[in-house]
Amino acid sequence: MMDLLGSNLTSEVGLRLLLCPLGSNVVIRTACCGVGVALPVYSTFKAIESKDQNAQQNCLFYWAAYGSFSLVEVFTDKLISWCPMYYHIKFAFLVWLQLPPTSGAKQLYANHLRPFLSRHQARVDRVLGFAYCEVIKLVSSYHAEIKLVKSMVVKITGSAEKLLRGTAESDRSQQHSSAEDPALPSDTEPDQNHNH
Repeated sequence: MMDLLGSNLTSEVGLRLLLCPLGSNVVIRTACCGVGVALPVYSTFKAIESKDQNAQQNCLFYWAAYGSFSLVEVFTDKLISWCPMYYHIKFAFLVWLQLPPTSGAKQLYANHLRPFLSRHQARVDRVLGFAYCEVIKLVSSYHAEIKLVKSMVVKITGSAEKLLRGTAESDRSQQHSSAEDPALPSDTEPDQNHNH
């Protein structure tokens, strides 16, 4: 995963960020998404498929840290996103979470998340249990409506799929017929072999 961070692409992006940090908001936000989500998703896939317990545990540490950070960010985004270097700091933080030498996600989990969640586990379990029961009641009370929406979605996607399939088949048949047309001799052209 970190091989990409050492590539030429990363060097170019880093140079652009250093030379023009305020004008590179789109670049740095994309980099945050790539480093914060895309690379860890792929690393998680590899850890699951390889059945490497250590890699799986590192992924769990990362996702616990990233999820907590994302939760805090939702509530503080309006307060701190005005800071000109916010996304640069976020990018550095996301890299720090993943780098093997720093074990940032593991440190964050061990020093902050675990103690906090252990202290409040009973209360969180009660709140989640209550929320789960309320969601079950809500789904039960709107069962008929949910079933109707589900059937409508199935019909719409089925119709869209048929339409797309029909369009693709029509395009293929048009391409096939246009490919065959130039090979056919035209009746209006004089036969040049008989004229000579």
